[in-house]
Amino acid sequence: MQYRTLGRTRIKVSAISFGAGPVSGLMTGSDATAQSEVVAAAVEAGINWFDTAPGYGAGSSEANLGRALSEIKPAQPIHIATKVRIPLDSTEPISDFIRRSVEESLQRSKVSSVTLLQLHNGITAGRGEEPASITPDEILARGGVADTFDRLRDEGLILHTGLTGTGQPSAMKTVIRSGRFDTVQTPYNALNPSAGTMSPVRDGDTDYGNILADCAELRMGVFAIRVFAAGALLGQVPSAHTLKTLYFPLELYQRDAARAEQLRVELGDGESMTEFAVRFALSHSAVSSAIIGFGSPWHVGELVGEGSFLAKK
Repeated sequence: MQYRTLGRTRIKVSAISFGAGPVSGLMTGSDATAQSEVVAAAVEAGINWFDTAPGYGAGSSEANLGRALSEIKPAQPIHIATKVRIPLDSTEPISDFIRRSVEESLQRSKVSSVTLLQLHNGITAGRGEEPASITPDEILARGGVADTFDRLRDEGLILHTGLTGTGQPSAMKTVIRSGRFDTVQTPYNALNPSAGTMSPVRDGDTDYGNILADCAELRMGVFAIRVFAAGALLGQVPSAHTLKTLYFPLELYQRDAARAEQLRVELGDGESMTEFAVRFALSHSAVSSAIIGFGSPWHVGELVGEGSFLAKK
């Protein structure tokens, strides 16, 4: 396994991180044996970063991950990253909601603290201009998200703070350039590399505004997400999650799938699409790790087991 420094946190993070989200369905499902086997295979392969959230399966991802990790005695430190998504219809003060969410996450995950807490909302100039998006002012104002995250860090419930890099580029950059957060996780793949380049985006694609340049300048750690475009790059059928999500909807998947088919033709037979997609995400100098949703021990072995291009050297 390759390890990279996660920005100014100085944590050595595995180049492949374990995504416990709903696209693969593993950690939000009910097969406890399969969950334990895949998590154990990931730890054995050298993966030391596990990404989850309360919104993944209404807390089931955190609970299943916590159970699976508690069964293992890894030789190296294991890092858990979770998130908080502030509901737009909540009348509860932001600080109270965040604290309650984190306390519930820690209980489900069977830990006293997490390495990283990330804001799961997108960031836009106006509240709700994208699904579940909030404004820079809500994040940076006194008593807002950043202040609350800082208090939780001071109390030892979290070690570092992060953002989800979705929304409008100017609004995202306002928060990123505040210097209040340690990491960003953002969509970055061969079909939409706009988070890491100034190239024009294709019609219908989201423009992520080359925010990786801002992250690099501020020495923020970066996690690439949607590395396989929810499976479109691999020719998979859309997952159950893709059929219902508001954040990366089926229309986007279908457009990505058509583009991926052309890309496979151009790629030829020399390199698998899986390897190509991961190499693409990790080739950007600002990217610390690619978050991958695994479905079986075989999937872990394909990417990071003996003989894979990320195998331990």
